[in-house]
Amino acid sequence: MPIPRRFDRRPPERDQTRTNERIRVSEVRLIGDDGEQVGVVSRDDALKYAQERNLDLVEVAAEARPPVCRVLDYSKYKYEQEQKAKAARKHQTKVNVREMKLRPKIATNDYETKKNHVERFLRGDDKVKVTIMFRGREQSHPERGERLLRRLAEDLSEISTIDQQPPQDGRNMTMMLSPVANQPEAEAEGESAETPTEEAPAPKSEQKTETPAPEPEEKPEKAPEEKPQAKPESEDEPAAESEDKGGTADKPAKKPAAKKPAAKRKTAA
Repeated sequence: MPIPRRFDRRPPERDQTRTNERIRVSEVRLIGDDGEQVGVVSRDDALKYAQERNLDLVEVAAEARPPVCRVLDYSKYKYEQEQKAKAARKHQTKVNVREMKLRPKIATNDYETKKNHVERFLRGDDKVKVTIMFRGREQSHPERGERLLRRLAEDLSEISTIDQQPPQDGRNMTMMLSPVANQPEAEAEGESAETPTEEAPAPKSEQKTETPAPEPEEKPEKAPEEKPQAKPESEDEPAAESEDKGGTADKPAKKPAAKKPAAKRKTAA
């Protein structure tokens, strides 16, 4: 079952600006709708002046003697004031203050851990209050705490600045660190310096238009003429020609008889 909400008995906030009949003074210094000063007139005359122009009589400076009233459209004026206040809240940055406590006899690993936390706070645009706590006889050696704070400030010098020097207040010694204001802008400038800038193109008036040279027409290549191949001369052709002359072309040519090897002479033993 949902818990019932408590009834808020506080009266709603009422606008404290006095307008029209709520103005109870006898004389006012009147400023017209065009911004020019009309002068000191009675409250009834100022109210009549505003009603003739279908506007409101608004008290803008109640502490003055006589009070200053202006003729304007109060609903429009109130809306513009709300928009200005809203824009101011939008651009307003809220700064948080974080606190980090250290001891003079802190170990190296603990110091690195604490330093990383402080660095994270500073990168989140928060201020950091670093406190050194002294106990017992440690109060007689404040230089140890000051040395530790100086060491922390030097390690974080790239992203922080010292707002408050470390004074000793009783058993504690404090130092205020704030983030560097132009840290993202400096990083952006460094990146832009590393990247080479492209050269801007020359204006059209300076650019020379080069007309392309006409390409030479390609002439059709002639096919190479084929030379008649010479018929290989064979040993049988002269014999065939001689037989054609004699009328015996159909007879095959006689092959020359092979010579028998000469018999080796037997040498007498």
